[in-house]
Amino acid sequence: MSNILILGGTTEASALAAALAERGMRAVLSYAGRTDKPRAQPVPVRVGGFGGMAGLARYLREEGVTHLVDATHPFAATMSEHAVAAAREAGVKHIMLTRPPWIAADGDRWTHVPDLAGAVAALAGARRNVMLALGRMHVDAFAAQPQHHYLLRFVDMPAAAPGLPDHALVIDRGPFTVEGDMQLMRAHGIDCVVSKNAGGSGAQAKLVAAQTLGLPVVMIGRPACPAALVTHEVAGVLQWLGHAAERGV
Repeated sequence: MSNILILGGTTEASALAAALAERGMRAVLSYAGRTDKPRAQPVPVRVGGFGGMAGLARYLREEGVTHLVDATHPFAATMSEHAVAAAREAGVKHIMLTRPPWIAADGDRWTHVPDLAGAVAALAGARRNVMLALGRMHVDAFAAQPQHHYLLRFVDMPAAAPGLPDHALVIDRGPFTVEGDMQLMRAHGIDCVVSKNAGGSGAQAKLVAAQTLGLPVVMIGRPACPAALVTHEVAGVLQWLGHAAERGV
């Protein structure tokens, strides 16, 4: 019988958990622990890290996991690398469930940068009102450009204040709407948005809002994907699990 571990924290992970629960399949959804109040799930949930690649491999063996689904955020590069290595070491089947990246459309004013450092460098120059649509983990890097006023939007109130000398903080949980994001940008006089290319529909409203308002976007590219097998759909995971079961894996 399959015993599935989902590395989650994304809407895709939650959708997969629901699909597996509906089919009566054994699964555990693991959160890294960066969200204070994770959404209720229809499968058992564990919260917290594994202690690196070796800890994840040990968990896979000790819990008798047969299939590992990496449905973490597209920018969780270290976790994804650990998942590939741990699955290989433990002899567990592995697949990545990730949303496709956004692609600029007509009317978008995107500046593509390869990483966080590139985004910080792209903000050199005169003072602007910048919306950092990045979550809370990386915003302190922008203290290197202290001339700007930064708008931050986090899911939870941080334990410590962000290390930016001039910022406004909004606590809110998506999915967000285009109209709501346009109102937010107008209220704060935003004239530039910084975003990771996370993909998906839940976080796309800010990009449509920026396009509608004619605002430039600094778009941070994704890290390289380490997985050999990737799908963008829950159905792709279910098909993979079905084929594995047919082969007696």
